[in-house]
Amino acid sequence: MTAVQDPRATELPETATTTLATRVRDWAAREPDGVAMREKHLGVWEEMSWAEYWDAVHTVGHALIALGVEPGDRVAVHAENRREWLISDVAIVAIRAMTVGLYPTNPAPEVHYLLGHSGSTVLIAEDQEQVDKALAVADDLPDLHTIVYLEPRGVRRYDDPRLLSWEQLLSRGRAHREEHPDAVAARMRSATPDDVATLIYTSGTTGPPKGAMLSVRNVEFAIATLIERGGFVDPPPTRSDLVLSYLPLCHVVERVFSVWFNAAAGVQVNFAESIDTVQQNLAEVQPTIVFGVPRIWEKVVAGVEIRATKATPVKRLAYRAGMALARRIGATLVAREGNHTLGTRVQYALGWALLFRPLRDRIGLRKARYAVSGAAPIAPEVLEFFMGIGVPMHEAYGMTENSAIATANRPGRVKLGTVGEPHAGIEVAVDERTGEICTRHPGNFVGYWRDPEATREMLDGQGWLHTGDVGEGVDGTHIRITDRMKDIVITAGGKNLSPSEIENALKASPYVKEAVIIGDGRKYLTALIGIELETVGDWAQRHHIPYTTYRDLTEKPEVVALIQSIVDETNARLAQVEQVKRFRLLPKELDHEDGELTATQKVKRSAIAHQFSDLVEEMYGGKGAAA
Repeated sequence: MTAVQDPRATELPETATTTLATRVRDWAAREPDGVAMREKHLGVWEEMSWAEYWDAVHTVGHALIALGVEPGDRVAVHAENRREWLISDVAIVAIRAMTVGLYPTNPAPEVHYLLGHSGSTVLIAEDQEQVDKALAVADDLPDLHTIVYLEPRGVRRYDDPRLLSWEQLLSRGRAHREEHPDAVAARMRSATPDDVATLIYTSGTTGPPKGAMLSVRNVEFAIATLIERGGFVDPPPTRSDLVLSYLPLCHVVERVFSVWFNAAAGVQVNFAESIDTVQQNLAEVQPTIVFGVPRIWEKVVAGVEIRATKATPVKRLAYRAGMALARRIGATLVAREGNHTLGTRVQYALGWALLFRPLRDRIGLRKARYAVSGAAPIAPEVLEFFMGIGVPMHEAYGMTENSAIATANRPGRVKLGTVGEPHAGIEVAVDERTGEICTRHPGNFVGYWRDPEATREMLDGQGWLHTGDVGEGVDGTHIRITDRMKDIVITAGGKNLSPSEIENALKASPYVKEAVIIGDGRKYLTALIGIELETVGDWAQRHHIPYTTYRDLTEKPEVVALIQSIVDETNARLAQVEQVKRFRLLPKELDHEDGELTATQKVKRSAIAHQFSDLVEEMYGGKGAAA
């Protein structure tokens, strides 16, 4: 364990500009022994205090200065969620450099692009896998001079002058701190609101990722909006709140919940062991504030239904009775914007004893006081499920380019199917001609790194950020998003359709993982559908249908019939022109490394249509324009 210098015995640097670094420093001064974060090691949750956190930030800041990192330089982090990610991020801010986050799933070619485009000088990589990716392309990256690795296994035997272990980095930092004790403090004193704190690269669904520059001013506005002015969590986040950090930290929303909430409100961060253990870690931590992308919430619902089918007859009976109550409660809450009646409170009390308490405990949401879904559209049925069992579920909306700050549903003012109402101090407008949603506020980003043309397309002369999302106002207060402008389908008959609404209706089924609507320039709509292996596999076993692989399962006539029934059920709720006339099951699970998904698991439509063009043409009888 590295020795920690108690900040109470250290003169803390005075600063004129509030940053993430000054906030962590101040927590260390106020509550040095308080728990800032926890990480599981060998099955045991290990705590890091605020004093330890700030000491590590301070030391890493000195180490980066010793490595020659100047204000405005870029330092990249390529790792899973862990305390070194937060330490590095805040240290980089402290010395006025920029953090560049890479997704753990980024393959070597994307690592090459991101490091090269950003001009990163230092890379902090997690393990041998990430180091190998960097070394494979490092000779083509003249700016990159140091690669720091966190896990030494498999790397310590490498002979490359650019490599440095985390312990060696800390050692350099301690030496520099002893020789130049005021170096980090001096950088912090010279910080300005216009300093770029981070480059967050967009998912790149329609081309190479773009680096969105978020300034200290942007970050502080987001913090002020979400915490100091109430935001969407009521009451606002405090040091008594817990979050589970599991989505990639290079994504703006995870940065909000894990880094910004932590630094600003003292929220305790608990790091999931991996994306595969999220359900287990949720149950262990029981976070009070929970964010999830739709895929996470859909998977939780699917898992609940699978477990229910395998339960004992008595438990299945309790599940059916409890879910009947949940559906009634959910329907009432939806109709009343999330507000209970005396009847629903009585029903909820019955449901709590019968099902809701053990179910919420099992899925890790027993203590959740605010749950959020964002980053992509979600089926209303999924939200209603959680509302019915007592999880205060809300949709919110924002994007990287506006610091994830735009709209949110607030407690007691929930309109299902909308992304809520604008936050205080936020201007949101819907273009009357195109339906595009635009935002204007101090959280709008500085621009795209090395891409002034793309910046001009995104930010106009009046300060409006053009989101690229199409939506409409609801009741004069809330916003409903219908789709991305680039994804709108225009049929051969000239009808404009929103594919995401149809796709989400299909994905509301626990048996459907992915759905991609095809139909631009066509006479009718079709769909490429990816099954949920776990739930469909369980269904097949219960129906005594043998299978060997994912592809084999998709080719079973019974499985095709199962998905056909879901398509038929969905079509029954759609207008004639919106109905899916034909579908094909994808023969494989979509994968980021195969170029079918972005790092945030968003479908790359053009790549899917190209890769599975034979299936697409088959659905149109081999005729028609390319999809």
